[in-house]
Amino acid sequence: MNPLTKRSENYSKWYNEIVVRSGLAEFSGIRGFMILKPYGYSLWDRMKTILDKMLKLTGHQNVYFPLLIPKSLFSKEKEHTQIFSEGCAVVTHSRLIRKNPNQEELIVDLDSKLEEELVIRPTSESIIWKTYKRWIQSYRDLPILFNQWGNALRWEMRTRLFLRTTEFLWQEGHTAHSTKKEAIEETIKILNIYTNFSEKFMAIPVLQGIKPYMDKFSGSEKTYCIEALMQDGKALQMGTSHFLGQNFSKAFDVKFTNFNGKKEYVWSTSWGVSTRLIGGLIMSHSDDKGLILPPKIAPIQVVIIPIFYKKQRITNIHDISIKILNLLEKEGIRVKYDDRMICTPGWKFHEYEIKGIPIRISIGKNEIQNEKVEIFKRDTCEKIYIPWINLKNSIPKLLDEIQNNIYKKAVQRTQKLIMKSDHYNDFKHQINHSGGFIFAHWDGTKNTSKKIQEETEATIRCIPISNEKEKGKCIFSGKTSLQRVVFSKSY
Repeated sequence: MNPLTKRSENYSKWYNEIVVRSGLAEFSGIRGFMILKPYGYSLWDRMKTILDKMLKLTGHQNVYFPLLIPKSLFSKEKEHTQIFSEGCAVVTHSRLIRKNPNQEELIVDLDSKLEEELVIRPTSESIIWKTYKRWIQSYRDLPILFNQWGNALRWEMRTRLFLRTTEFLWQEGHTAHSTKKEAIEETIKILNIYTNFSEKFMAIPVLQGIKPYMDKFSGSEKTYCIEALMQDGKALQMGTSHFLGQNFSKAFDVKFTNFNGKKEYVWSTSWGVSTRLIGGLIMSHSDDKGLILPPKIAPIQVVIIPIFYKKQRITNIHDISIKILNLLEKEGIRVKYDDRMICTPGWKFHEYEIKGIPIRISIGKNEIQNEKVEIFKRDTCEKIYIPWINLKNSIPKLLDEIQNNIYKKAVQRTQKLIMKSDHYNDFKHQINHSGGFIFAHWDGTKNTSKKIQEETEATIRCIPISNEKEKGKCIFSGKTSLQRVVFSKSY
């Protein structure tokens, strides 16, 4: 196999090559749509399993709402509609017919025009709040803590596998509450769940923050987010949690009778993460040899490769390999045994390096004689030898060690790319040469942020939650500022 393009030579090409050659996904031939291959879907499935459990442990239930939304419903919340309408796909007719009975070509049957156009969901607030109007009558019906796993569609001009596709897989939470306090607590609870998932499982350190008013989710009062830095110094928004206030309950006239017998509008939240997380995983940890996957998120944690010679299966090597396979599976480790005879051991080594399998176990004649196996750790590319009788205890410890090491490296890299700036020339130099998170003062105006973006491509990623108030002068305008915000180039 040809080596991957190096990150230092062409980061974008390196990323695309990893996605395709590791077997995660490929382009579909339809602009903006990708094919998730088995390995890529198994990675998403692993993420779903973990996050789904975390959500259910906090009282959330899974539901499913229709993919198609009547246009009249979609247009109810004005701010929401204004933004999302630009990227909507719309169904206008219900069938196709043959242009000529003797020809293969199909055309739209103009007589099948729908009475009302249907929007393919870019997000589900509108159809869900239409339903909540039927379901919510009193405080006894609250809270509603629902989550939906599905897909969404938003037309994209510039697409990249996982990071920005017209169709994407995701989860979207939609909750309803009797008080503002409870809704805000829910919003922050979800933000913390996303943070925990990113750091403890994906090994990606994130910065919690609030989006500036001009970048908040359309129809929300406040958008909370987690932002991460990729290896090239650009930021990636990993997840968002929105406090919607009473905007959607007012748009859809959803009221409830409170404990005192009075009618009031429901308070609400929405939140979500998508297959974009896989793009973040790739760009956070991978190297010039391929993927590097944290063990907790890896679909396959260990691969066992027997070293056969002259395409002959050697019985004792096979038997020992199967024993190790069974031993590790009993310990709950996700393990694969690759005894394909059509591929050489060297080919397999290269294949699983690209796929980012955390641990590779090799067993050949020498290992049988010495009663040890060769262990290859994907995070450091280090080889060690362990007696096979010790694998039951050693492999779980190694997996934990690899998980911690990947996270530690990501933290160290991120910390090196976090800086403060008080002078615009320094700010531009840092953005253009090292990237990273730059903490700088902003005067709070949309015009200033727009001009900074035009000159540097940097945007305000968030107002950090952990930020203390600090008076200063705007990096661009020199006007008074009460606190620093985080600027970065981004995906």
